[in-house]
Amino acid sequence: MRKIAIVGGGQSGLQLGLGLLQNKYHVTVVSNRTPEQVFNRRVTSSQFMFHDSLQNERDLGINSWEKKCPITEGIAFTIPGPDKTRALFWEAKLSHYGQSVDQRVKFSGWLKEFVKRGGNLVLQDAGPQDVDAYSKSHDLVIVAAGKGEVNRMFERDASRSPFDKPMRALALTYVKNMVPRTPFTAVSFNLIPGVGEYFVFPALTVNGHCEIMVFEGVPGGPMDCWNDIKTPEQHLAKSKWVLETLMPLERERCDHIELTDENGILTGRFAPTVRKPVCKLPSGNFALGMGDVVATNDPITGQGSNTASKAAAIYLQRILERGTKPFDAQWMQESFDIFWDYAQWVVKWTNSLLVPPEPQILQLMGAASQIPPLASRIANGFNNPPDYAPWWFDAAEAEKAIQMASRSGT
Repeated sequence: MRKIAIVGGGQSGLQLGLGLLQNKYHVTVVSNRTPEQVFNRRVTSSQFMFHDSLQNERDLGINSWEKKCPITEGIAFTIPGPDKTRALFWEAKLSHYGQSVDQRVKFSGWLKEFVKRGGNLVLQDAGPQDVDAYSKSHDLVIVAAGKGEVNRMFERDASRSPFDKPMRALALTYVKNMVPRTPFTAVSFNLIPGVGEYFVFPALTVNGHCEIMVFEGVPGGPMDCWNDIKTPEQHLAKSKWVLETLMPLERERCDHIELTDENGILTGRFAPTVRKPVCKLPSGNFALGMGDVVATNDPITGQGSNTASKAAAIYLQRILERGTKPFDAQWMQESFDIFWDYAQWVVKWTNSLLVPPEPQILQLMGAASQIPPLASRIANGFNNPPDYAPWWFDAAEAEKAIQMASRSGT
Protein backbone atom coordinates (compact mmCIF):
# COMPACT_ATOMS: atom_id res chain seq x y z
CA MET A 1 0.00 0.00 0.00
CA ARG A 2 1.51 3.32 -1.08
CA LYS A 3 1.88 5.98 1.62
CA ILE A 4 0.96 9.60 0.92
CA ALA A 5 1.47 12.47 3.35
CA ILE A 6 -0.48 15.72 2.94
CA VAL A 7 0.51 18.75 5.00
CA GLY A 8 -2.56 20.95 5.33
CA GLY A 9 -6.19 20.29 6.23
CA GLY A 10 -8.01 22.59 3.84
CA GLN A 11 -10.07 22.19 0.66
CA SER A 12 -7.40 20.62 -1.53
CA GLY A 13 -5.61 18.61 1.17
CA LEU A 14 -8.66 17.00 2.73
CA GLN A 15 -10.44 16.43 -0.59
CA LEU A 16 -7.35 14.67 -1.95
CA GLY A 17 -6.84 12.73 1.26
CA LEU A 18 -10.42 11.45 1.28
CA GLY A 19 -10.16 10.56 -2.40
CA LEU A 20 -6.97 8.57 -1.82
CA LEU A 21 -8.55 6.69 1.09
CA GLN A 22 -11.39 5.72 -1.20
CA ASN A 23 -8.77 4.17 -3.47
CA LYS A 24 -7.04 2.20 -0.67
CA TYR A 25 -3.96 4.37 -0.16
CA HIS A 26 -2.38 4.84 3.26
CA VAL A 27 -2.88 8.57 3.87
CA THR A 28 -1.53 10.89 6.55
CA VAL A 29 -2.98 14.39 6.84
CA VAL A 30 -1.06 16.86 8.99
CA SER A 31 -3.28 19.58 10.49
CA ASN A 32 -2.39 22.26 13.01
CA ARG A 33 -5.93 22.22 14.45
CA THR A 34 -8.35 19.62 15.79
CA PRO A 35 -11.83 19.42 14.26
CA GLU A 36 -13.17 21.26 17.32
CA GLN A 37 -10.59 24.02 16.99
CA VAL A 38 -11.43 24.42 13.31
CA PHE A 39 -15.15 24.70 14.09
CA ASN A 40 -14.64 27.28 16.85
CA ARG A 41 -12.09 29.49 15.12
CA ARG A 42 -12.58 32.71 13.17
CA VAL A 43 -13.77 32.44 9.56
CA THR A 44 -10.97 32.20 7.01
CA SER A 45 -12.66 32.68 3.63
CA SER A 46 -15.84 33.19 1.65
CA GLN A 47 -15.54 29.84 -0.21
CA PHE A 48 -18.27 30.06 -2.86
CA MET A 49 -18.25 26.92 -5.02
CA PHE A 50 -19.62 26.38 -8.51
CA HIS A 51 -21.04 23.24 -10.08
CA ASP A 52 -17.92 21.39 -11.22
CA SER A 53 -16.27 21.79 -7.82
CA LEU A 54 -19.43 20.68 -6.04
CA GLN A 55 -19.49 17.64 -8.33
CA ASN A 56 -15.98 16.69 -7.20
CA GLU A 57 -17.34 16.47 -3.67
CA ARG A 58 -20.41 14.51 -4.73
CA ASP A 59 -18.18 12.01 -6.53
CA LEU A 60 -16.32 11.32 -3.26
CA GLY A 61 -19.46 11.24 -1.11
CA ILE A 62 -18.27 14.18 0.99
CA ASN A 63 -21.07 16.65 0.09
CA SER A 64 -22.63 16.17 3.52
CA TRP A 65 -24.17 19.65 3.73
CA GLU A 66 -25.61 20.00 0.22
CA LYS A 67 -29.21 19.49 1.28
CA LYS A 68 -28.89 21.91 4.22
CA CYS A 69 -27.06 24.63 2.34
CA PRO A 70 -29.03 27.33 0.47
CA ILE A 71 -28.53 27.33 -3.27
CA THR A 72 -27.39 30.28 -5.35
CA GLU A 73 -29.02 30.37 -8.75
CA GLY A 74 -27.17 33.09 -10.64
CA ILE A 75 -24.81 36.04 -10.92
CA ALA A 76 -25.82 39.72 -10.83
CA PHE A 77 -23.52 42.61 -11.75
CA THR A 78 -24.09 46.27 -10.88
CA ILE A 79 -22.18 49.51 -11.26
CA PRO A 80 -24.04 51.87 -8.90
CA GLY A 81 -25.14 55.24 -10.18
CA PRO A 82 -26.15 58.38 -8.27
CA ASP A 83 -29.22 58.53 -6.02
CA LYS A 84 -29.85 54.78 -5.79
CA THR A 85 -29.69 54.24 -9.53
CA ARG A 86 -27.70 51.73 -11.53
CA ALA A 87 -25.26 52.97 -14.11
CA LEU A 88 -25.03 49.40 -15.43
CA PHE A 89 -26.82 46.19 -14.47
CA TRP A 90 -27.24 42.64 -15.66
CA GLU A 91 -28.23 39.34 -14.10
CA ALA A 92 -28.18 35.77 -15.38
CA LYS A 93 -28.92 32.33 -14.05
CA LEU A 94 -26.21 29.70 -13.78
CA SER A 95 -26.73 26.45 -15.66
CA HIS A 96 -26.33 24.67 -12.30
CA TYR A 97 -26.58 26.16 -8.84
CA GLY A 98 -23.64 27.07 -6.63
CA GLN A 99 -23.26 26.84 -2.85
CA SER A 100 -21.12 28.08 0.02
CA VAL A 101 -20.50 26.03 3.16
CA ASP A 102 -18.55 27.81 5.89
CA GLN A 103 -15.14 26.13 5.98
CA ARG A 104 -15.38 25.88 9.75
CA VAL A 105 -18.30 23.52 9.21
CA LYS A 106 -16.87 21.69 6.21
CA PHE A 107 -13.27 21.18 7.30
CA SER A 108 -14.12 20.13 10.86
CA GLY A 109 -16.56 17.62 9.37
CA TRP A 110 -14.07 16.40 6.78
CA LEU A 111 -11.35 15.93 9.40
CA LYS A 112 -13.70 13.70 11.39
CA GLU A 113 -14.72 11.84 8.23
CA PHE A 114 -11.06 11.35 7.29
CA VAL A 115 -10.38 9.61 10.60
CA LYS A 116 -13.64 7.64 10.37
CA ARG A 117 -12.58 6.32 6.94
CA GLY A 118 -9.24 5.12 8.31
CA GLY A 119 -6.97 8.08 7.62
CA ASN A 120 -4.05 8.95 9.88
CA LEU A 121 -4.58 12.46 11.26
CA VAL A 122 -1.49 14.04 12.81
CA LEU A 123 -1.97 17.21 14.86
CA GLN A 124 1.16 19.23 14.27
CA ASP A 125 2.16 22.72 13.20
CA ALA A 126 4.53 21.29 10.62
CA GLY A 127 7.63 23.17 9.50
CA PRO A 128 10.07 22.54 6.65
CA GLN A 129 12.02 19.98 8.69
CA ASP A 130 8.80 18.03 9.28
CA VAL A 131 8.02 18.02 5.57
CA ASP A 132 11.48 16.55 4.97
CA ALA A 133 10.87 13.88 7.61
CA TYR A 134 7.57 12.89 5.99
CA SER A 135 9.32 12.59 2.62
CA LYS A 136 11.55 9.88 4.13
CA SER A 137 8.69 7.82 5.53
CA HIS A 138 6.18 8.24 2.68
CA ASP A 139 6.18 7.63 -1.06
CA LEU A 140 4.94 11.18 -1.71
CA VAL A 141 4.56 14.34 0.38
CA ILE A 142 2.24 17.12 -0.76
CA VAL A 143 2.13 20.55 0.86
CA ALA A 144 -1.35 22.06 0.81
CA ALA A 145 -1.11 24.53 3.71
CA GLY A 146 -2.10 27.94 2.41
CA LYS A 147 -0.18 29.95 5.00
CA GLY A 148 2.89 29.73 7.19
CA GLU A 149 6.48 28.67 6.95
CA VAL A 150 5.88 25.59 4.80
CA ASN A 151 4.16 27.76 2.22
CA ARG A 152 7.32 29.83 1.86
CA MET A 153 9.35 26.72 1.03
CA PHE A 154 8.08 27.10 -2.52
CA GLU A 155 9.75 29.77 -4.65
CA ARG A 156 7.65 32.61 -6.02
CA ASP A 157 7.30 32.40 -9.80
CA ALA A 158 7.88 36.00 -10.84
CA SER A 159 7.01 35.30 -14.48
CA ARG A 160 3.48 34.29 -13.43
CA SER A 161 3.01 36.74 -10.54
CA PRO A 162 2.58 40.29 -11.92
CA PHE A 163 1.78 41.82 -8.52
CA ASP A 164 4.29 42.07 -5.68
CA LYS A 165 1.91 43.78 -3.24
CA PRO A 166 -1.74 43.40 -2.19
CA MET A 167 -4.19 44.78 -4.73
CA ARG A 168 -7.18 44.96 -2.37
CA ALA A 169 -7.96 45.55 1.31
CA LEU A 170 -10.24 42.63 2.15
CA ALA A 171 -13.04 42.18 4.68
CA LEU A 172 -15.64 39.48 5.32
CA THR A 173 -18.85 39.84 7.31
CA TYR A 174 -21.09 36.82 7.97
CA VAL A 175 -24.63 38.03 8.76
CA LYS A 176 -28.18 36.79 9.31
CA ASN A 177 -31.54 38.51 8.72
CA MET A 178 -30.60 40.06 5.36
CA VAL A 179 -33.55 40.56 3.01
CA PRO A 180 -33.31 37.84 0.31
CA ARG A 181 -32.46 38.97 -3.18
CA THR A 182 -35.18 38.81 -5.88
CA PRO A 183 -36.19 37.54 -8.41
CA PHE A 184 -33.62 34.75 -7.79
CA THR A 185 -30.72 34.09 -5.45
CA ALA A 186 -27.39 35.24 -6.83
CA VAL A 187 -23.87 36.28 -6.12
CA SER A 188 -24.69 39.99 -6.20
CA PHE A 189 -21.54 41.74 -7.42
CA ASN A 190 -21.10 45.51 -7.24
CA LEU A 191 -18.23 47.43 -8.83
CA ILE A 192 -17.28 51.02 -8.08
CA PRO A 193 -14.48 51.95 -10.51
CA GLY A 194 -11.33 53.04 -8.74
CA VAL A 195 -12.83 52.34 -5.30
CA GLY A 196 -13.44 48.62 -5.06
CA GLU A 197 -15.96 45.81 -5.16
CA TYR A 198 -18.61 44.28 -2.94
CA PHE A 199 -20.34 40.98 -3.39
CA VAL A 200 -22.77 39.03 -1.25
CA PHE A 201 -24.38 35.59 -1.44
CA PRO A 202 -26.24 32.98 0.66
CA ALA A 203 -24.30 30.41 2.67
CA LEU A 204 -24.49 27.82 5.44
CA THR A 205 -22.54 28.64 8.59
CA VAL A 206 -22.09 27.19 12.08
CA ASN A 207 -25.57 28.24 13.20
CA GLY A 208 -27.61 27.96 10.02
CA HIS A 209 -28.28 29.99 6.90
CA CYS A 210 -26.54 33.33 6.44
CA GLU A 211 -25.28 35.79 3.87
CA ILE A 212 -21.57 36.41 3.37
CA MET A 213 -20.59 40.00 2.62
CA VAL A 214 -17.23 40.39 0.86
CA PHE A 215 -15.59 43.83 0.64
CA GLU A 216 -12.63 44.50 -1.67
CA GLY A 217 -11.20 48.00 -1.34
CA VAL A 218 -8.57 49.54 -3.58
CA PRO A 219 -5.66 50.33 -1.22
CA GLY A 220 -5.78 53.92 -0.01
CA GLY A 221 -9.38 54.43 -1.14
CA PRO A 222 -12.60 54.82 0.86
CA MET A 223 -13.14 51.04 1.11
CA ASP A 224 -9.68 50.58 2.63
CA CYS A 225 -11.23 51.38 5.99
CA TRP A 226 -10.76 48.45 8.34
CA ASN A 227 -7.48 49.14 10.14
CA ASP A 228 -9.01 50.90 13.14
CA ILE A 229 -11.73 48.30 13.73
CA LYS A 230 -11.37 46.75 17.20
CA THR A 231 -14.59 44.80 17.89
CA PRO A 232 -17.11 42.65 15.99
CA GLU A 233 -19.74 45.35 16.56
CA GLN A 234 -17.50 47.97 14.95
CA HIS A 235 -16.87 45.61 12.03
CA LEU A 236 -20.61 45.22 11.41
CA ALA A 237 -21.15 48.99 11.71
CA LYS A 238 -18.36 49.66 9.21
CA SER A 239 -19.90 47.13 6.80
CA LYS A 240 -23.19 49.01 6.93
CA TRP A 241 -21.38 52.33 6.52
CA VAL A 242 -19.65 51.18 3.33
CA LEU A 243 -22.99 50.14 1.81
CA GLU A 244 -24.80 53.28 2.97
CA THR A 245 -22.07 55.49 1.55
CA LEU A 246 -21.25 53.70 -1.69
CA MET A 247 -23.99 51.15 -2.51
CA PRO A 248 -27.29 52.28 -0.96
CA LEU A 249 -29.32 49.84 -3.04
CA GLU A 250 -27.51 46.98 -1.32
CA ARG A 251 -27.90 48.75 2.04
CA GLU A 252 -31.68 48.47 1.72
CA ARG A 253 -31.41 44.71 2.27
CA CYS A 254 -29.50 45.20 5.51
CA ASP A 255 -31.78 47.08 7.95
CA HIS A 256 -31.97 44.14 10.36
CA ILE A 257 -28.70 42.29 9.83
CA GLU A 258 -26.73 40.87 12.74
CA LEU A 259 -23.45 38.98 12.86
CA THR A 260 -23.87 35.22 12.76
CA ASP A 261 -21.30 34.96 15.55
CA GLU A 262 -18.34 36.93 16.89
CA ASN A 263 -15.98 34.84 14.76
CA GLY A 264 -17.89 35.63 11.56
CA ILE A 265 -15.60 38.50 10.56
CA LEU A 266 -12.20 38.79 8.90
CA THR A 267 -9.92 41.50 7.50
CA GLY A 268 -6.61 41.25 5.70
CA ARG A 269 -4.69 41.70 2.48
CA PHE A 270 -2.24 39.63 0.46
CA ALA A 271 -0.47 39.74 -2.87
CA PRO A 272 -1.78 37.27 -5.49
CA THR A 273 1.08 34.83 -6.03
CA VAL A 274 1.99 31.82 -8.16
CA ARG A 275 4.79 29.63 -6.84
CA LYS A 276 6.96 26.95 -8.39
CA PRO A 277 5.41 23.59 -7.53
CA VAL A 278 8.43 21.44 -6.67
CA CYS A 279 10.59 22.01 -3.59
CA LYS A 280 13.88 20.18 -3.11
CA LEU A 281 14.27 19.19 0.53
CA PRO A 282 17.50 18.97 2.58
CA SER A 283 17.45 15.18 2.30
CA GLY A 284 17.47 15.40 -1.49
CA ASN A 285 13.83 14.31 -1.67
CA PHE A 286 11.11 16.51 -3.17
CA ALA A 287 7.77 17.92 -2.03
CA LEU A 288 4.89 18.90 -4.33
CA GLY A 289 2.81 22.01 -3.71
CA MET A 290 -0.97 22.10 -4.20
CA GLY A 291 -3.83 24.58 -3.95
CA ASP A 292 -3.10 27.98 -2.44
CA VAL A 293 0.55 27.01 -1.98
CA VAL A 294 1.14 27.24 -5.72
CA ALA A 295 -1.68 29.58 -6.85
CA THR A 296 -3.05 32.18 -4.45
CA ASN A 297 -5.66 34.36 -6.16
CA ASP A 298 -7.48 37.42 -4.94
CA PRO A 299 -11.04 36.45 -3.95
CA ILE A 300 -12.57 38.96 -6.37
CA THR A 301 -13.66 36.14 -8.72
CA GLY A 302 -14.54 33.60 -6.02
CA GLN A 303 -12.13 31.01 -7.36
CA GLY A 304 -10.06 29.98 -4.31
CA SER A 305 -12.02 26.91 -3.23
CA ASN A 306 -12.88 26.02 -6.81
CA THR A 307 -9.25 26.06 -7.92
CA ALA A 308 -8.23 24.04 -4.86
CA SER A 309 -10.94 21.47 -5.59
CA LYS A 310 -9.85 21.11 -9.19
CA ALA A 311 -6.20 20.81 -8.17
CA ALA A 312 -7.10 17.98 -5.80
CA ALA A 313 -9.09 16.20 -8.51
CA ILE A 314 -6.21 16.46 -10.99
CA TYR A 315 -3.60 15.30 -8.47
CA LEU A 316 -5.81 12.39 -7.42
CA GLN A 317 -6.08 11.20 -11.00
CA ARG A 318 -2.34 11.60 -11.53
CA ILE A 319 -1.52 9.58 -8.40
CA LEU A 320 -3.90 6.79 -9.38
CA GLU A 321 -2.43 6.64 -12.88
CA ARG A 322 1.12 6.45 -11.51
CA GLY A 323 0.61 3.00 -10.06
CA THR A 324 3.83 1.79 -8.42
CA LYS A 325 6.21 4.11 -10.28
CA PRO A 326 8.15 6.66 -8.21
CA PHE A 327 6.73 10.12 -7.59
CA ASP A 328 9.84 11.88 -8.84
CA ALA A 329 10.41 15.59 -9.53
CA GLN A 330 9.56 15.22 -13.19
CA TRP A 331 6.22 13.59 -12.35
CA MET A 332 5.53 16.39 -9.87
CA GLN A 333 6.24 19.12 -12.41
CA GLU A 334 4.13 17.38 -15.05
CA SER A 335 1.24 17.06 -12.58
CA PHE A 336 1.40 20.77 -11.85
CA ASP A 337 1.63 21.57 -15.57
CA ILE A 338 -1.66 19.74 -16.15
CA PHE A 339 -3.21 21.77 -13.34
CA TRP A 340 -1.69 24.96 -14.76
CA ASP A 341 -3.41 24.35 -18.11
CA TYR A 342 -6.56 25.13 -16.13
CA ALA A 343 -5.28 27.51 -13.44
CA GLN A 344 -3.49 29.90 -15.79
CA TRP A 345 -6.89 31.16 -16.96
CA VAL A 346 -8.13 31.58 -13.40
CA VAL A 347 -5.04 33.67 -12.64
CA LYS A 348 -5.22 35.72 -15.84
CA TRP A 349 -8.96 36.37 -15.53
CA THR A 350 -8.78 37.26 -11.82
CA ASN A 351 -5.80 39.57 -12.33
CA SER A 352 -7.62 41.34 -15.16
CA LEU A 353 -10.18 42.56 -12.62
CA LEU A 354 -7.60 43.92 -10.17
CA VAL A 355 -6.41 46.67 -12.50
CA PRO A 356 -8.31 49.25 -14.55
CA PRO A 357 -10.18 47.06 -17.04
CA GLU A 358 -9.15 46.73 -20.64
CA PRO A 359 -11.58 48.40 -23.10
CA GLN A 360 -12.98 45.09 -24.34
CA ILE A 361 -13.92 44.09 -20.76
CA LEU A 362 -15.91 47.29 -20.36
CA GLN A 363 -17.48 46.64 -23.74
CA LEU A 364 -18.44 43.09 -22.75
CA MET A 365 -19.99 44.12 -19.46
CA GLY A 366 -21.93 46.92 -21.08
CA ALA A 367 -23.18 44.68 -23.87
CA ALA A 368 -24.23 42.03 -21.33
CA SER A 369 -26.76 44.49 -19.92
CA GLN A 370 -28.46 44.52 -23.34
CA ILE A 371 -27.84 40.93 -24.52
CA PRO A 372 -29.03 38.23 -22.06
CA PRO A 373 -27.14 35.36 -23.79
CA LEU A 374 -23.89 37.25 -23.27
CA ALA A 375 -24.72 37.86 -19.61
CA SER A 376 -25.37 34.12 -19.30
CA ARG A 377 -22.04 33.28 -20.92
CA ILE A 378 -20.13 35.59 -18.57
CA ALA A 379 -21.98 34.23 -15.52
CA ASN A 380 -21.35 30.60 -16.39
CA GLY A 381 -17.67 31.23 -17.01
CA PHE A 382 -17.22 31.41 -13.23
CA ASN A 383 -17.68 27.64 -13.19
CA ASN A 384 -14.85 27.11 -15.70
CA PRO A 385 -12.66 30.19 -16.28
CA PRO A 386 -10.84 28.70 -19.31
CA ASP A 387 -14.13 29.38 -21.12
CA TYR A 388 -13.21 33.09 -21.05
CA ALA A 389 -10.34 32.54 -23.46
CA PRO A 390 -9.84 34.17 -25.85
CA TRP A 391 -12.78 36.58 -25.92
CA TRP A 392 -12.30 38.17 -22.49
CA PHE A 393 -8.70 39.12 -23.27
CA ASP A 394 -8.78 40.19 -26.93
CA ALA A 395 -10.73 43.09 -28.43
CA ALA A 396 -11.46 41.42 -31.77
CA GLU A 397 -12.58 38.20 -30.08
CA ALA A 398 -14.73 40.17 -27.66
CA GLU A 399 -16.50 41.80 -30.56
CA LYS A 400 -17.11 38.37 -32.11
CA ALA A 401 -18.54 37.11 -28.80
CA ILE A 402 -20.89 40.07 -28.58
CA GLN A 403 -22.09 39.60 -32.16
CA MET A 404 -22.59 35.85 -31.66
CA ALA A 405 -24.55 36.38 -28.44
CA SER A 406 -26.63 39.09 -30.10
CA ARG A 407 -27.58 36.73 -32.94
CA SER A 408 -28.44 33.91 -30.55
CA GLY A 409 -30.74 36.21 -28.59
CA THR A 410 -32.85 37.25 -31.55
